[in-house]
Amino acid sequence: QVQLVESGGGLVQAGGSLSLSCAASRSYFSRNAMAWYRQTPGKQRELVATITSGGSTNYADSVKGRFTISRDNAKNIVYLQMNSLKPEDTGVYYCNIFGTPFWGQGTQVTVSS
Repeated sequence: QVQLVESGGGLVQAGGSLSLSCAASRSYFSRNAMAWYRQTPGKQRELVATITSGGSTNYADSVKGRFTISRDNAKNIVYLQMNSLKPEDTGVYYCNIFGTPFWGQGTQVTVSS
């Protein structure tokens, strides 16, 4: 059974930082690319960042230079470090085994102005 469990969301003022974590089932983690998405009310789920099994990363233009995705293959965890947060970063952030229908439950990030 695939399990993805996110943690680390919360409320932060604009300009602040948050770090998200996603713990994944070991058998599905090490050989798969991982991704973070976010969703705000009334909008489609947006791809924020991806990281391959080898550590290559890609980011949405809206978060480049502010967010960093990383992974610890020994611990089966993928991280999203979010700096210089803006109110428009507010949303529910989801972890995903990239390209698969496996999602975490989501964690709320709220950035106040």
